[in-house]
Amino acid sequence: MKKLILIAALFGFISTAQWAAAQEQNKEPENRGYSVKVGDEAPNFTLQYLDGSTQELSDLRGKVVMLQFTAGWCKVCRKEMPFIEKEIWQQHKDNPNFVLIAVDLKEPKEKIEKFIADMGVTYPLLLDEGGKIFSLYTEKGAGVTRNIIIDKEGKIVFLTRLFEREEFDQMKEVIDNLLNQ
Repeated sequence: MKKLILIAALFGFISTAQWAAAQEQNKEPENRGYSVKVGDEAPNFTLQYLDGSTQELSDLRGKVVMLQFTAGWCKVCRKEMPFIEKEIWQQHKDNPNFVLIAVDLKEPKEKIEKFIADMGVTYPLLLDEGGKIFSLYTEKGAGVTRNIIIDKEGKIVFLTRLFEREEFDQMKEVIDNLLNQ
């Protein structure tokens, strides 16, 4: 009987150790797939609007900028976008010191236009067909559903990954605080 208990205890220990190792392996890295961090200057890029016009991100200095990395095929993005539309864009769209730009990862203009119509969002979605903009901010293989808040000096002040209500509310608070400075 003692041998049976010892074997069961040993099996339990091994299973627990294997489970803990698996959990550690599946744990999201601390940088959450970003190649940038809070405090960094936001990498500059050319914004390519669907109407063909362009603008440099650096031209937006003096404004609070929210970059949303998204894609039409992303379920979490689709879950988050109505909250961005209602709780951020509709609240701040008339504020000349705020800019919200969604960057659509690797999809052509036609798909983005359908995505906008399907989602009913009114904030601008930009082209990033080759994923070059996304790669300025993330590590290779990183996923979408990311938001980056950039202050008026062009510094990154907040990064999100996926859609978690608590983190989303923190992001809204950061935006509000930056706009009230």
